[in-house]
Amino acid sequence: MNIGFIGVGGMAQAIISGLLRAKAFLPDDIIVHSHRQESYGPYATQHNLMTAPTNAAVATESDLVVLAVTPNVAPAVLTEIKDALADGQTTLISIVAGLSLDAMAQLVGPSVPILRTLPNVNVEIGAGMTAVAANDQLTGGKLTSALGVFGAIGTTTELAEDQFGVFSALAGSSPAYIDLFIDSLSRAGVKYGLTKQQATQIAAQATLGSAKMILKSDKIPFALIDQVASPGGSTVAGLLAMEEAGLMTAVVKGIDATVAKDNANSH
Repeated sequence: MNIGFIGVGGMAQAIISGLLRAKAFLPDDIIVHSHRQESYGPYATQHNLMTAPTNAAVATESDLVVLAVTPNVAPAVLTEIKDALADGQTTLISIVAGLSLDAMAQLVGPSVPILRTLPNVNVEIGAGMTAVAANDQLTGGKLTSALGVFGAIGTTTELAEDQFGVFSALAGSSPAYIDLFIDSLSRAGVKYGLTKQQATQIAAQATLGSAKMILKSDKIPFALIDQVASPGGSTVAGLLAMEEAGLMTAVVKGIDATVAKDNANSH
């Protein structure tokens, strides 16, 4: 089985890197094309990937074809590859934000099996979180194969399409928010004498450990906070200061703004 990518921007490269790292596909099994040869040619050469001369050729030669272009050009690209997908043998996987299953089906035809996905950048290191939604034509082995792409580079969750907006905020955009939190922790460490490198490593590892603890525990995060925060202790003092500064409100407002922007882009 092979997989093709139409578009090789940042997210496509993250997926490809994750798949190669996981040995889910060999370089010879990955075909790429983009509208600019200078944007995909050197990348393909660097990673020993296959290339195709056109978008339609990618769709023709691939068992799975990943649509990884920007939303503004996606309709034109889908129209371009429509005939190559007409027999229903190739599965279309979209990572295009805001492009619904119905909208894609209207452009490529009702017989094409389609998986709409929303991965986050952590797929590059095999720790991704990807929302998925399949149309009625994607079943059986084809569905298993399509889901397996993202299962190889992280975790997947099946969601209704109207929940993709909040997922985008919680999983797609949150790596940036968490990076901001880690950077804030590290800056505080620098304030008290650590080097930025030391402080960043400490903060990042502590964040990683806390995330793993939440995933392995049957307790809600607030219960885990209670395990760390001893009555009258320094952790409680820090938590109260963060609450007074509006940390939780700021996070919720950030999610609200992300969801609102995603909804606006979808319409």
